[in-house]
Amino acid sequence: MGLSEAPGQRDTQALLSTTQAMELRRRDYHVERPLLNQEQLEELGSRSSVTGTLQWRTWFRCSHARARALLLQYFPVLAWLPQYPVRDWLLGDLLSGLSVAIMQLPQGLAYALLAGLPPVFGLYSSFYPVFIYFLFGTSRHISVGTFAVMSVMVGSVTESLAPDEAFLQASNSTVDVVARDAARVQVASTLSVLVGLFQVGLGLVHFGFVVTYLSEPLVRAYTTAASVQVFVSQLKYVFGLHLSSHSGPLSLIYTVLEVCWKLPQTVVGTMVTAVVAGVVLVLVKLFNDKLRRQLPMPLPGELLTLIGATGISYGVGLQHRFGVDVVGKIPAGLVPPVAPSPQLFARLVGNAFAIAVVGFAIAISLGKIFALRHGYRVDSNQELVALGLSNLIGGIFQCFPVSCSMSRSLVQESTGGNTQVAGAISSLFILIIIVKLGELFQDLPKAVLAAVVIVNLKGMLMQFTDICSLWKANRVDLLIWLVTFVATILLNLDLGLAVAVVFSLLLVVVRTQLPHYAVLGQVPDTDIYRDVAEYSEAREVPGVKVFRSSATMYFANAELYSDTLKQRCGVNVDHLISQKKKLLRKQELKLKRLQKENKLPKQAAASKGTSISINVNTSVTDIESNDVEGSKAKVSAGTELEDTAARGQEDAKAPDMSSLKTLGLPQPDFHSLILDLSSLSFVDTVCLKSLKNIFRDFREIEVEVYMAACHSPVVTQLEAGHFFDASITKQHLFASVHDAVIFALQHQRSSPVNPVLVTKL
Repeated sequence: MGLSEAPGQRDTQALLSTTQAMELRRRDYHVERPLLNQEQLEELGSRSSVTGTLQWRTWFRCSHARARALLLQYFPVLAWLPQYPVRDWLLGDLLSGLSVAIMQLPQGLAYALLAGLPPVFGLYSSFYPVFIYFLFGTSRHISVGTFAVMSVMVGSVTESLAPDEAFLQASNSTVDVVARDAARVQVASTLSVLVGLFQVGLGLVHFGFVVTYLSEPLVRAYTTAASVQVFVSQLKYVFGLHLSSHSGPLSLIYTVLEVCWKLPQTVVGTMVTAVVAGVVLVLVKLFNDKLRRQLPMPLPGELLTLIGATGISYGVGLQHRFGVDVVGKIPAGLVPPVAPSPQLFARLVGNAFAIAVVGFAIAISLGKIFALRHGYRVDSNQELVALGLSNLIGGIFQCFPVSCSMSRSLVQESTGGNTQVAGAISSLFILIIIVKLGELFQDLPKAVLAAVVIVNLKGMLMQFTDICSLWKANRVDLLIWLVTFVATILLNLDLGLAVAVVFSLLLVVVRTQLPHYAVLGQVPDTDIYRDVAEYSEAREVPGVKVFRSSATMYFANAELYSDTLKQRCGVNVDHLISQKKKLLRKQELKLKRLQKENKLPKQAAASKGTSISINVNTSVTDIESNDVEGSKAKVSAGTELEDTAARGQEDAKAPDMSSLKTLGLPQPDFHSLILDLSSLSFVDTVCLKSLKNIFRDFREIEVEVYMAACHSPVVTQLEAGHFFDASITKQHLFASVHDAVIFALQHQRSSPVNPVLVTKL
């Protein structure tokens, strides 16, 4: 609690010179307030339990406002399209849509080959999902459609479930391409439906936060490894080789080895075509980068390359004269919807979930970047629903799973795109190509499409520079990057993602198991407490130990917390308690032995008294002698009674007899222990038991324990766990460490327990 300066004082200070202002800021301030424990703080602040609102009740409310809010939530286009500023934005969206469509055409054809499908299905995947996202998406700038990482993940599935070897014709041992492509299209479309179902379901249950488990180093390493997979998968088109299908762990290594083994079989015409196309694409991109400010829009290098390569292939006859593989027949028109194959669901469910998560992670990360840059909000749950519907409906129309492309999204933004109207325009342009112009590209060499894919990998392959930057910035993130990359390269994309996520989560657990523990000292003339190992001027308060952990205490690190606490206190607590118990046990055994020995004289006196009363025929001398003995017995009995009373009084003072000083054991050099629980974010049963054990153990060695700086949710959880009882009350919990220190010192000196705290700051 500090003193706030009035506006007039701030105005006056603004008129002072720099030196005077510095002197004014150096002026000492004094804080006066009562010392507060948790009980007093709750009374002072009128704390009451926060009643959780039942969110599910609002879900079933029926009203006009509720219906309208739901309609606008799940159909965002109805919210922004009626307010669309035609004069200001239409021209930019039109140019942006045409620019994106020019990129969509070659990338759609190329990424379809990457997915193991005929090129025309890349055009389908560039039309249906894009238009669906226009209706349901919340990001204005991302370009939904085919993407290299998604395509290579789909390709690994289609090639494993429909390999070439399963379609060999018995007559000439050649592959039945038509049957193979039909099977792969069915697999890809069914996979797209499953991906869409996962994404829609996760979005409806507000599971958009799942992407938070994919950290930036993990995503960047995964996409880098996927780009390597993409590069290797295109080598067969660059060299004109026919490779066998490999799937599962180490499939990338086997593919590279097979490519090296079959390099002597390279088709020279195919390789030359790929190299020339690649060089042309690189030169056009360099030209665009150099003249980026002068050009109104980038030159469509990919489209120009495709048109030129198709014309040269048709005119020269590359397929017949040089054996260059071409795209082949591209059917005109749209295909009718086809139901997915339920028999494939069980075999595709694991890959579908991985593709759904990766596709959403890429889309939402790009969407948030553009939203932050242009000042609007992206709803992660609605993005899941939008992508899911795009893949679900696209799968019914034989599309493969899609996400958003970084390169196309950047072009859509840089060429003036303001809304998803640009996406709708690009999808309509693709529709025209599918219906009328698609068959013109049937002589396009596949090597050119491979060159388009490889050149577009530049951005993702440049992410290898993350290794150097992470080495300097954060080596734990570097470890996540390397493990993700190696696991994805060796184990393939699906298992690699699972290993990466599990490893990153385990690394978080390990880091919470090894937090920074510190004994705190007071910074002179302040109420600030810092680690005495880091701050040379911080001094421990005499007689008080303040202990803090940098991580919350829970089942995974509770034992380490207790062990480190006892170690940092400089006292072998467990050994001291065991020694105390041994000495107390010895005292108890000694006392029992003394009590047993003292019972024998009592029994003898009792037997003598009985004989006197029975023996009536005795002489006077005997009686006299018996009286003397009886008096002695009475004296002895009286002495024993006094001893017993004395022992009873000693037993009543047993706590003094059990003190460390009385037992001759060393005493700790502090009388109070304060646990700074400011880092505690939640409480589990193991944490509760550990805290109670700390109170019990330190009280055994005559050290009082206090807690400080607990957040209100933690206090609520402590109450729910029945942590507070007769021995541990809220008076042991203080608002701040400084409050606890002052109370401990005053309590030790038997001063009033609620002094006014005056701190010089």
